[in-house]
Amino acid sequence: MVYNMKILVLNEHDMEKVFTMEDAIQADKDALEFYSRGETCIPLRTNLDVPEHNGQSLYMPGYVGGANALGVKIISVYPDNINKGLPSVPALMVLVDNETGEVCAAMDGTYLTKVRTGALSGAATDILARKDSKIYALVGTGGQAEAQLEAVLTVRDIEEVRVYSRTRDRLEEFVKNMSEKFSDKFNVRIVAANSADEAVQDADIITCVTTSKKPVFDGKLVKKGTHINGVGSYTPDMQELDEYIVLNSDKIYVDTMDGVINESGDFIIPMEENKFSKEDITGELGEVIIGKVAGRESEDEITLFKSVGSGVFDLVTARRIYEKALEKGIGQIIEF
Repeated sequence: MVYNMKILVLNEHDMEKVFTMEDAIQADKDALEFYSRGETCIPLRTNLDVPEHNGQSLYMPGYVGGANALGVKIISVYPDNINKGLPSVPALMVLVDNETGEVCAAMDGTYLTKVRTGALSGAATDILARKDSKIYALVGTGGQAEAQLEAVLTVRDIEEVRVYSRTRDRLEEFVKNMSEKFSDKFNVRIVAANSADEAVQDADIITCVTTSKKPVFDGKLVKKGTHINGVGSYTPDMQELDEYIVLNSDKIYVDTMDGVINESGDFIIPMEENKFSKEDITGELGEVIIGKVAGRESEDEITLFKSVGSGVFDLVTARRIYEKALEKGIGQIIEF
């Protein structure tokens, strides 16, 4: 008997066809719940240096039994690729059938990362932001910004989005492209702000998604009742959130406790100065979902959600995309 392994291959276009932002937000909510219940196995990622080519190759394995999600994301960081016309952070997600141990799918890891990261802020906003939120401030226009924008627009009836980036040309191009892309789907006005402080003034929801090593806006400008998503600071020396707002938010939530307190300078820097401690964190967002900790309890509370990401979100989201693609007959099957 001749046996052929079948692997479903999905590119970005395939994934977009079968998976909506609503689907991604639900996948992240489920992943948060699995994680906070302790029902996941997410080992530390393996990081291999490739000094000859100024690169790093990272391997992020994991298993989430409740979602039938087993696999590994392979993501590399090669800054010099930009000179070769190649992505500087190429990525591939490999899914394994948890019943047989066979590889069952391979998909675009760059798009996966983008959609699950945006959806995570969407999940936090849906759970924590005031229902009547109308003004949204987005600081940062890099590769993650579009999904961040779409996710918040998906969960709240936003009337005005104020976007800021230090690079004016990129800012204006982003505002133009997003206004065109979402004109049919959302009744929203997207405008360029002259500064991050201008963007966040009177905003109901704020998302920061930058690689900044110093705070990008004045925390004292945040009004009561605002919800903030801190997405960009994922290393100990990055600090995009103003220390004032970290110390003065009424409630602080994280995607994973271990990840945030060990990786994000937003919290590590004030912790090293003995101004902030782990005990100041209200809890994981998944703990709100399972009812272990309280979410927003008044209209005046300032809530802060900080994420650094985790393989659990890649795994659950990738498995859901795979299942949808199978159901709809999308993608290319290879046998060998």
